Amino acid sequence: MIEVDRILDRALVGKRLTPEEGLRLLESAPLARLAEAADQMTHRRHPHRYRTYHIDRNINYTNICTSGCKFCAFSRRPGQSGGWVIDRQQLLEKIEETVNLGGDQILLQGGLHPDLPLSWYEELLREIRRRFPKINIHGFSPPEIAHFSQISHVPIRELLLRLKEAGLGSLPGGGAEILVDRVRRQISPCKVSSDGWLEVCRTWHHLGGRGSATMMFGHVESLADRIEHLERLRRLQDETGGFTAFIPWTFQPANTALQHLPKTTVFDYLRTLAVSRLYLDNFPNIQASWVTQGMKIAQMALRFGANDLGSLMIEENVVAAAGTRFRASLEEIHRAIRTAGFIPRRRNVFYQWID
Repeated sequence: MIEVDRILDRALVGKRLTPEEGLRLLESAPLARLAEAADQMTHRRHPHRYRTYHIDRNINYTNICTSGCKFCAFSRRPGQSGGWVIDRQQLLEKIEETVNLGGDQILLQGGLHPDLPLSWYEELLREIRRRFPKINIHGFSPPEIAHFSQISHVPIRELLLRLKEAGLGSLPGGGAEILVDRVRRQISPCKVSSDGWLEVCRTWHHLGGRGSATMMFGHVESLADRIEHLERLRRLQDETGGFTAFIPWTFQPANTALQHLPKTTVFDYLRTLAVSRLYLDNFPNIQASWVTQGMKIAQMALRFGANDLGSLMIEENVVAAAGTRFRASLEEIHRAIRTAGFIPRRRNVFYQWID
């Protein structure tokens, strides 16, 4: 306990945690003490009483995917029954509905489709930008970018420049799972490597782009693997400063090839969230995941290091396919933030207040 207090005291005076110290906190720090320290760290970064949220919509353009991720209940293999590519008019109607509901962004992601050419994505971005010039396209996770590069034989930098010119506004941090290749080979054997994921983000940041980073935990990884994931993100953020936020969430096992694994506890989620806030000292924002935890736990997360409740999320399909179907209204998000003792403020993807 004395060692844990020493580690937390060092973190709160601005001393950077080492991987060994981060692991010690994950393994043995009392949950209440972790919450107190993470809350203090958050308050120092965000001394105002505002806690933020966003209004956007997740639009999946295809569920056909060659990745073979064992944790996914949403995708279909090429040729498998139930595979689809979204109708372009239907996608545009979804965006129009989002705008009418007050949204200013779409999260555009899909499977690693083996046959869609790069021109398909460029034309899609251009049409969205032409029809909805004020909507931000938060699109294509690093594994998707790496996949586009592979099948089109276009280098990552050139590909990102082309997508940016076509209308891509920011890069979501999905597909990170755990940035340890031993783990990735077990759960997502055909997806881009840890280095590849980081290189896509690095290149995007060097082009002036911004985006988020994520971690999906609670499956086959060890606690040390979680810390290695955080360490690699922290190093890249030191280099580029391009990450706007970190979003940890827990693996949802239902309907997946890993459904025999036990579901991660609320305590493990909150503990990992708090350690993430303390470890990622160069990340400005930490987002709670009400989509996987529910609004009550997300509300608690605002006292465990999170300063943001994420999106109202007009539509979400991937987590729902794994049997977790939490929904929230704007009123419920406001109530959750207020009940936690804060003032709700709406933001955009760059964490600028827009209300």
